[in-house]
Amino acid sequence: MESSSENTTRSPSGGRALVIMAKAPRPGRVKTRLTQSLSVEAVTELYCCLLHDTMELARSLDDVDVAIMCPASDVEELTRLTQCHAEVSVVAQKGEGLAAALTSVFAHFAVPGRQRVVAFNSDSPHLPASILGSAFETLISHDLVVGPTEDGGYYLVGAKVAHPALFDGDGMGTKSALEALLARARELQLSVGLMDPFYDIDVEGDLTRLASELQLAPDRAPRTAAWLKEWGAAVAQLRTGTGDL
Repeated sequence: MESSSENTTRSPSGGRALVIMAKAPRPGRVKTRLTQSLSVEAVTELYCCLLHDTMELARSLDDVDVAIMCPASDVEELTRLTQCHAEVSVVAQKGEGLAAALTSVFAHFAVPGRQRVVAFNSDSPHLPASILGSAFETLISHDLVVGPTEDGGYYLVGAKVAHPALFDGDGMGTKSALEALLARARELQLSVGLMDPFYDIDVEGDLTRLASELQLAPDRAPRTAAWLKEWGAAVAQLRTGTGDL
């Protein structure tokens, strides 16, 4: 991806980048809280579906460059997975963990000529595209945009320039993550615009909620909808004693 001002100002994205925070779908490394209810293999299959549908969601926006930020060890595998998703690039983060990944997003993409960068979860195909569009619009008048999750974290964060200290400290991936992020934004004197709260996919209750939504509108996330339909049927069989998960 070109990083010079001359090239990025001519980008068809109009200076907007949408970056998916992802990992390679390897057993035992993704959505681990779901293994309390599902087998490791089932969780891995589900994550693949969520990631593919999330990429399609990102690509549905006009005039936006789409990329994946991931651990360096995952670049090769995720590059193969993105082959069926045109113009989705894969970039290796610097350092380990979510804080390092988010810092890498803005260090890499918030360059001269690219004024607005939004990072969001890889398990968010159910997120309305209008929220992503609104996040970019919010960045016109704010330094930072944040999409809170209902459990105290956040599913989306965007900025116009890199703020290296923004993701420092404890709290990443916990129920206090949003509070910690907003506190650091205040310390850095950044203006913050908030999106509507939304839910992410962490536990079985989230899957049940998502399955109900996608049953009514499967086209929003077709791969995930198909997987959840099979999962729901398996759960029904288990509860009636006619099958196993």
